[in-house]
Amino acid sequence: MMSPNQIPENRGPSHPATLRQTPLQVIHVIGNLMRIWSVYSMYRYLSQTGASVLLFIFSCLVPSSILCLLLQKPWKGRPLTNTQVVPSVINGGVTALYFILWGMGLKSCGPLRAILAEYSGAVLGVLSAVLYGRRGNLWKKVGGLFAMLASFYFLSRGWALATKSPFSFSDNPDTEFQSEEIGVKDMLIPVFAGILSAIRRVVARRLSLKNQLKRRLHAITIASATCFLFPVAMWDMIIGSTSVELPFSAWAFSSFVLFGIILIFYVDSIAEERLHMVFSSPRHLMVAGGCVIVMEIAYKMDFSLPGFLLCATILGFGIHEATSLDRTRKDSLQSSDISNGVYEDRIQMSALPT
Repeated sequence: MMSPNQIPENRGPSHPATLRQTPLQVIHVIGNLMRIWSVYSMYRYLSQTGASVLLFIFSCLVPSSILCLLLQKPWKGRPLTNTQVVPSVINGGVTALYFILWGMGLKSCGPLRAILAEYSGAVLGVLSAVLYGRRGNLWKKVGGLFAMLASFYFLSRGWALATKSPFSFSDNPDTEFQSEEIGVKDMLIPVFAGILSAIRRVVARRLSLKNQLKRRLHAITIASATCFLFPVAMWDMIIGSTSVELPFSAWAFSSFVLFGIILIFYVDSIAEERLHMVFSSPRHLMVAGGCVIVMEIAYKMDFSLPGFLLCATILGFGIHEATSLDRTRKDSLQSSDISNGVYEDRIQMSALPT
């Protein structure tokens, strides 16, 4: 019998594995495109009607939590332990705070900057290197951190906007949405939201490595986030807003529920488990960047393609350096275990940054 770590002598080429991954890659691209489409629909609705961000997100979380509970049925199957349920409930509070900051950042900074700021969670890779990593990789991760900060600074200065980019030579761009002037402080809101998003992903990954159990705990997390957000949304409706417009835009509401909350969880799970592609990675950023370009052109946003590509490239480089593993150790693991799936298990159990 072949041992788990033994390499088969007659191992064929990896073309069949690549072909098997192609449908999964297509699903990942389509899922991210639909999610980003829902974000742009949400932004257009909020900017045109002036509706409350908190009420809109809360009204989307309520049906999302109900659907997640009905689909996963966490009360059925093997009973969940307190060491799994309690952190999932606490993770719901982190998720609720993430949605609050992300919604505020979306309304103030626009969808392009809010989506790219979600990748700020890669700074956790720098933190893990400082606390647990090797000193040889520390300066590389710090350099990646400075590259990410530079990208976010350029985004806050409007380099990805046609009206403010130094690479735009048109005085009157054909746009339907003119972006408002923002500063570095405004950009910090979606950046902090991205860090919270990374924390909730790390917590969910630490609680369970099994797909079915992970989905059951995710349903508890979304339901908990809805409960945490309820008093904040009610306070905003009673005191915070002088004129409240309930979010009854059918497409903005339904698309964010289906694609922005429910579908994207399964799509990212497939990408992480089958394609070994975590959220804060250059490959994921490349997919999201392509979807952002499509939506910016389709919605006729204030968009500068050269400026966006420059900011996205700097951000991708920073993420690559900030989340880079020890190449020698990673290659040795892959060459010895990828033939029988052990490599996939070790990747899932490794200290991923986000």
